[in-house]
Amino acid sequence: MAEFLDFLGFLNQQLNTRQLQRMESFLMPANFSSMVGEFMSATIPKYCKTLVKNTYHNGHPDLLPARKYEGNACQHGTEGIEIKASRHGSGWQGHNAEDTWLMVFVFDVNSARDASQGIEPKPFRFLKVVGGQLVKSDWAFSGRSATSRRTITASVKRTGFEKLEANWIYRAESE
Repeated sequence: MAEFLDFLGFLNQQLNTRQLQRMESFLMPANFSSMVGEFMSATIPKYCKTLVKNTYHNGHPDLLPARKYEGNACQHGTEGIEIKASRHGSGWQGHNAEDTWLMVFVFDVNSARDASQGIEPKPFRFLKVVGGQLVKSDWAFSGRSATSRRTITASVKRTGFEKLEANWIYRAESE
C-alpha cells in the first residue's frame, strides 16, 4: 500500500509540473479503482512469494498460487485471490456470483466531480483492507434488462460483507 502512495504521489507531482489535474481528479472513478486494484495485484507477489499475478488477459482470479498454473496464466481458476478496490465501504461488485477468495482495498480520494462541487483536494488514503472466502450464496446476481448496456454484475450480499469484515487485514486509525 505504501508503494501505491509513492506511485500516485510521483505521478501527481509530475502532472502538477505541467499544470495538469491529479490522476484521481480526471480518471473516471471506475478506472481509478481498477488502477488501484491492478497495482495491488502486481505488487503483492513482491512480498508474498507464494502468489503470482495471473498473466491470462482478464483471467480470474487476479492472484494465483505460484507454479500452480502453466505460465502463471489461468482463464478461470478455483484457487487464488480476486482483488477489488473501491471508494465504497460496502456494496462491492464483481462480474460473476461464484466461490472465490476476495480481497477488497477500500480508499478515500477525490473524484472528477469534486472540484465542480467545491470539494477541496484531499490526499489519497487507504481506509481498510478486508478479505475472505466467499461462496455463491454470498453474492446477489444483478443481471440487466434487455435494453441495458451495463456489464452484468453480482453484488456482495450482507453475508459476504460480514465474512470479509470479520477478517479485516488493515484499518486506518481514524476510520
